Amino acid sequence: MYRSLVEKITPWFSITLSRNALTMLVALWLMLTMNLPFWRTVWKGVSGWENDSLLFLLSLPVFVWIWLYILLSLLAWGRTTKIVLALVVLISAAASYFMNSYGIVIDYSMLMNVVQTDIAEANELLTWRMLGWLLLFAGLPIVLISRVRLLNRGWKRETTLKFGCMALLLVCFFGVVMSFYQPYASLLRNNREVRLMLVPSNVVGAVHGYLKREFSAPAKLEVVGADAHRVAPATLGARPKVMVVVVGETARAVNFGLNGYERNTTPELAKRDVINFTNASSCGTATAVSVPCMFQDVGRENYKSSMAQNREGLLDVLQRAGVSVLWRDNNSGCKGACDRVPTEDVSRLDVDSLCTKAECRDEVLLYKLSDYLDKLDRDAVIVLHMKGSHGPAYYKRYPTAFEKLTPVCDQVQLDRCERQTIVNAYDNSMLYTDYVLASTIDLLKEKSAKLNTAMLYMSDHGESLGESGMYLHGVPYAISPSEQTHIPMVMWLSDGVQRSSGINAQCMKQQSSKDVSQDNLFHSVLGFMGVQTSVYKQSLDLFSPCQLENIVQTGSGAEAEVQATN
Repeated sequence: MYRSLVEKITPWFSITLSRNALTMLVALWLMLTMNLPFWRTVWKGVSGWENDSLLFLLSLPVFVWIWLYILLSLLAWGRTTKIVLALVVLISAAASYFMNSYGIVIDYSMLMNVVQTDIAEANELLTWRMLGWLLLFAGLPIVLISRVRLLNRGWKRETTLKFGCMALLLVCFFGVVMSFYQPYASLLRNNREVRLMLVPSNVVGAVHGYLKREFSAPAKLEVVGADAHRVAPATLGARPKVMVVVVGETARAVNFGLNGYERNTTPELAKRDVINFTNASSCGTATAVSVPCMFQDVGRENYKSSMAQNREGLLDVLQRAGVSVLWRDNNSGCKGACDRVPTEDVSRLDVDSLCTKAECRDEVLLYKLSDYLDKLDRDAVIVLHMKGSHGPAYYKRYPTAFEKLTPVCDQVQLDRCERQTIVNAYDNSMLYTDYVLASTIDLLKEKSAKLNTAMLYMSDHGESLGESGMYLHGVPYAISPSEQTHIPMVMWLSDGVQRSSGINAQCMKQQSSKDVSQDNLFHSVLGFMGVQTSVYKQSLDLFSPCQLENIVQTGSGAEAEVQATN
């Protein structure tokens, strides 16, 4: 059907080419039309017309064209040549659209985000502009590819010619590189992101990296903290201890009012006696990395994506030690962190005041949570996974009552909005996050007669809002801007939990300006809940320096304050 339709539209056009010639033409199309961000970065990296070597500048497109031809030649073989080339053009057009629109780069972690994105998130990115882009940059060349008649030379001759052409161009490729080795080395050394910007080689590399990690993952679940058990607290009480861990979404520290932002985006938290950690960093720049990573004990430096599905984490260890565990999700899932513990997906609840057909607002995380707390008869850790400030539709992340800052960008094509309108919409979402966190604290305060409660909030990662033409998140950590890795982190401790656990809140506040990260979560929660295991590291436990027994041992001046509190 498709073929007959194309023939009706373009009955006048037909051309006969060899497979090598077609591959060369497709490589040329990709180089010229799909790589504007790449060429912009390269041009800036070589100082543009200020570069005193015209031959080097002229060698750049030759270098890229040969590279893309070799790549396409390795992908497209025999009778599948036209199909593979058409598919590559389509995927390349989609990749170039997102790179041009949001300033992203593509690696295996970005691909992992795509694979794990739910339908609601994906729908926000599908626009008429994207359709037009695909029709122009993919539809047109695919129609032309379909009208090409390929020379039938026999597989032996075809293979010989293919390898011969590849060998000849490889010689030219290395000749170009060696002729201008120093400027090429300097370009790649000082602009490491360019390798993640060249379409479609970045997509091929991302697929290879993703599949390699998926297939190399161990089939058997790795047990963590098999020796985990509870340590009886020094002062036994009748009240269960409850910690609510709130996992934020796409909140960046620079727009967090408690961190000194010029706009007071945290007016409610400012009224509560919270401990604000000003120098907190994330494990990754995307939910698919940061969420499973923060619940592991290995830390950012040793975390591997395969651990998300094949290695136990914090919640498994807590459950093994006898702590009640619950994960409530209003996002796109826990990415493996809650696979073996009780889980509630509240993102699809039918609550008129909190939900629409598309999604639920974050207040739904507190829906009937009071009833759950009333029934608790033992220590518990509850995780609330927020929708937070997930982009690009920031304007959808909060109720109308929280649209305090106007005008706002009310579309997903951020590059078409004035930057201030994007920031306004984002800051409104932060105001709503502040309200939800304050409501969580108030709920925990209400239960103080029965429970000793605490709350720990940290975002999964940050966000770019147009700085240097970059939007959203997911940039590889090594080259990511601080806006994507510097996150807000807030703690609240009830009077009851301070007394029962011997934690000095004033001491915690004195520690709050030190560098912390998501690496601290695993060990801090274990320490707080009194779980002892060989994988626990006291040096990463945020509570440890400010607990009465440790203050006494170190002779800290805060000892008197703790004793007074108790």
